[in-house]
Amino acid sequence: MNRDAGSDVLKVADEVDQEVVSLAIDSLRLDSSPRVVGVNSDHVQLLADTGSVPPPIIVHRLTMRVIDGVHRVRAAQLLGLQEIAARFYDGEESDAFVLAVTLNAAHGLPLSLADRTAAAARIVSTHPHWSDRRIATVTGLSGATVGAVRGRASDQNAQSNARVGRDGRARPVSTVEGRMRASKLLTNRPELSLREIAKLAGVAPSTVRDVRQRLAQGENPVPLRQRAAVAAEGRKGSGEQRPSGALASTVSRRDSAMDRASALQRLRNDPSLRFNEAGRALLRWLDQHPMEQTGLGRIVDYVPAHWAGSVAELIRGNAEAWTEFALELEQRAAAMDKETRTG
Repeated sequence: MNRDAGSDVLKVADEVDQEVVSLAIDSLRLDSSPRVVGVNSDHVQLLADTGSVPPPIIVHRLTMRVIDGVHRVRAAQLLGLQEIAARFYDGEESDAFVLAVTLNAAHGLPLSLADRTAAAARIVSTHPHWSDRRIATVTGLSGATVGAVRGRASDQNAQSNARVGRDGRARPVSTVEGRMRASKLLTNRPELSLREIAKLAGVAPSTVRDVRQRLAQGENPVPLRQRAAVAAEGRKGSGEQRPSGALASTVSRRDSAMDRASALQRLRNDPSLRFNEAGRALLRWLDQHPMEQTGLGRIVDYVPAHWAGSVAELIRGNAEAWTEFALELEQRAAAMDKETRTG
């Protein structure tokens, strides 16, 4: 367990009573385990065969649910025991699950990827104000994976406009505006410290540090993914209505293929592209990499499993480069449109 995850657990663990008591096994509830497939019978048998005295289980006092030690309870039942040593937890039930996930991930039988992903989905629901990184440290997942889990959450109303990070401080979900403010402050007021700029811009000092590094390298202060997300949100706000569900997918692929073929033909016919090397290179790139989902679907099954991650990383890198190119073109088009309207 890393230090940040440990600090979260310690806060929750403060509610665990240090007194060890003996509880009747038939008074316990075993229905709140973070394990998707439930009890592992082989592990239960292994615990029963050890012959050693296991550490006390942890039980939520209000509900009598076992937070940590379900396998130990089953092993005790297998041995014919009627009681088991336990310690009570007196905090909130949602925090009890956080404690259960972290303790199960830290010792005994490891949680599977499916267990940890399901746990992340539940914590996103019960703690929507927690940041992806904070949930990641508890579940043992990456922040990106938790972000994907959050994106798939069905109850969007539970999402908060601010997230509490691992340091306990609340910060806005999107730092785009804060990054732009930090960029201006770094340029116009270089005498300020990182912490002073962070406070004025409403972002973390680490974000200001990243903005400073980006500016020093001549890069945009806002990362590509955040700019792409803002652009996508802007397109949503344009009022354009789109079909949804499976129909949307079918219509989108069909219309995309037709629009792409038509656009490519118009580009090929444009002398400003045909009669210069850069334009011809662009046309070749567009021709060589058609984005047709059906064709890609046929290819994906033939990628060797041991190369899947590497191929995905290469494709994602290419996709990010193209997205960066597209954003620059969109910004150029928007600037020209603005000049036309104001001119």
